[in-house]
Amino acid sequence: MTAMSIGALGKATGVHIETIRYYERICLLPAPDRTPAGYRQYGPAHLRRLAFIRRGRDLGFDIEAIRALLRLAEQPDLPCEEADRLARQHLDAVERKIAELGRLRDALRGLTDCHAGSVAECRIIDALAS
Repeated sequence: MTAMSIGALGKATGVHIETIRYYERICLLPAPDRTPAGYRQYGPAHLRRLAFIRRGRDLGFDIEAIRALLRLAEQPDLPCEEADRLARQHLDAVERKIAELGRLRDALRGLTDCHAGSVAECRIIDALAS
């Protein structure tokens, strides 16, 4: 594979150019080589790493968790317990959010379809004002 521009890398991974630059600034993605004219030139390692980051973000991992997972990925001989711990921790947080959203849904269902006739008698406005 030949070197890619930032636009080609973004297109190949579905990551916006500004996000790629941000990942470089926070050292999640290593800085690429530059052409004599100063254009970024990305290689296969950048593509693989950015795809890894993108998949992690799609799964909802935060930047620090992805950073930790990238460090683990660079040491393939280590046991995977730490990666499992990070994934379980994230899953627990997702399940808590799902439960919170269920409670929110139930509360909103109890408020909708008020049909009070006026705002003065509206249970939605009353619930928010209480």
